[in-house]
Amino acid sequence: MRRRDFITALAGATGWIYAGRAQEPRRVIGILSGFSNPDPFPGGLAAFYEGLKESGFVEGKNVSIEFRRADGDYDRLPSLAAELVGRNVSVIWTNDVPSAFAAKEATKTIPIVFSMGADPVKIGLAESLSRPDSNLTGMSVFFSILGPKHVEFLHELLPAVNTIALLGNPDNANFQPILPDIRAATAALKQRLEVLTARTENELDAAFTTMAQHRIGALIVAPDPFLISRREQLVELAARHAMPAMYPSRVFADLGGLISYGGSFLELYHQVGIYVGKVLKGAKPADLPIQQSTKVELVINLKTAKALGLIVPPELLARADEVIE
Repeated sequence: MRRRDFITALAGATGWIYAGRAQEPRRVIGILSGFSNPDPFPGGLAAFYEGLKESGFVEGKNVSIEFRRADGDYDRLPSLAAELVGRNVSVIWTNDVPSAFAAKEATKTIPIVFSMGADPVKIGLAESLSRPDSNLTGMSVFFSILGPKHVEFLHELLPAVNTIALLGNPDNANFQPILPDIRAATAALKQRLEVLTARTENELDAAFTTMAQHRIGALIVAPDPFLISRREQLVELAARHAMPAMYPSRVFADLGGLISYGGSFLELYHQVGIYVGKVLKGAKPADLPIQQSTKVELVINLKTAKALGLIVPPELLARADEVIE
């Protein structure tokens, strides 16, 4: 073969190789969520993408994202999970308890990485933290541990209150498991606990009407996608009824909620991004231990406290990670 013909043939072959590489399908991450907002915790998706980037994956370059959101209607989650399985995504990220169960039921082969405010072993999602199920692992904030702290902080703020309410979503598998720890914490302080539930906006209104009728002195809001998605309504209702409330995430306090205590979802989502990247590189979920979030934030909205006529004890203010004035 003449030298010119050889160079032409080589150039053609090289071009074919690069063209083939350019046409390679991107890895697809399916995000299954019970929330209505694709970014339920402001900055959460950015933290997730940063974790992915640290693992070598950039959306739009070598990985793409497909969202499936239930908008608080958990009955839709099985069909949404089935859609992602049918799409044959590379990995599924679930960012709440109901979607994690739906994904687990939908596939035994596609890797699942979850983030949630629950103990995955306690609620029956995984067999152990160190050796999770074959296709499932993730990150968690254990509300069963945080719940008693909610009771403690409310008691410091409102020592004269002897009846508090816990508001949760009965459709969330994490709701019943957290009750014993909160009941024990209130009993230790000789408080009465009233459990209320809501899965719709109308039921939220009804719950606050019940609290007023029963002379509830303070409220704890359980972690749940529906309740977090309706945080504006919850904060507004608490203000209208002059109800001191403890919330599971700072997103409530940022909107005017009195006090919040919970894990940092920015840290949680960043670590999930790293785990998803590891799975995309070939790591098996069973070899990635379930991790607990290490950062917990106490946020107090002093402006709201003043509006309620409350004086926040200096000791409690000193323990706060942030005070909103």
